[in-house]
Amino acid sequence: MSNKALVLFSGGQDSTVCLAWALSKFDHVETIGFDYGQRHRVELDCRLKVLEAIRTTFPAWAAKIGEDRVIDLGWMGQISDCALTENRKIELSESGLPNTFVPGRNLVFFLIASAVAYRRELNTLVGGMCQTDFSGYPDCREDTLKALQVATNLGMASQFRFELPLMWINKAETFDMAAQLGGNPLLDIIRHHTHTCYMGDRSTLHPWGYGCGECPACELRANGWNQYISKVNQSLDEPSP
Repeated sequence: MSNKALVLFSGGQDSTVCLAWALSKFDHVETIGFDYGQRHRVELDCRLKVLEAIRTTFPAWAAKIGEDRVIDLGWMGQISDCALTENRKIELSESGLPNTFVPGRNLVFFLIASAVAYRRELNTLVGGMCQTDFSGYPDCREDTLKALQVATNLGMASQFRFELPLMWINKAETFDMAAQLGGNPLLDIIRHHTHTCYMGDRSTLHPWGYGCGECPACELRANGWNQYISKVNQSLDEPSP
């Protein structure tokens, strides 16, 4: 198996940590993003700034970064009928899921990425899906993605491995993982250049990054940052042995 990976890279906090994780483990890493009509489309601009910041800040990682591509999936916005692709209030739907759920989004992402990986001879696909701190999306669950990995390998007669390094950790632990991988320089990149806010708001810089501060994505990120900082401060206050 080649030591190469393809990272599903949106330009958000989670996918940026996954990119750093992949760069710490693989010799060659390519990235893929998706334009699906998301109302926070600003993330597509942010992803380029994140890539450039990583190249500049981490020369050893820069040598491993390969091709980047963005796939046009505008048709998803035409059929999804949700608050992530339309200008509507975020709330729970009749199904019990938040109306930010884009049906089949991660399934489509992995399927398209697998097709690209097949052509590029990249055996590992890395995604930032999480089943710990998440909004209940069924296509973020490990069982879903394990089943998709099996189906994809059968359908493409391949041996892809889907790596999901954030699946069982919360947002505080995700910040901690970033610190372990790239220290404060990586945390600064995440805070200043990534975008996770569903509203696409980049007018306000919070301690944890840019965002409206009110949508579910911002709340998860803010809570995770506060828990992470609290843990860091607590460790600094502990007396040395």
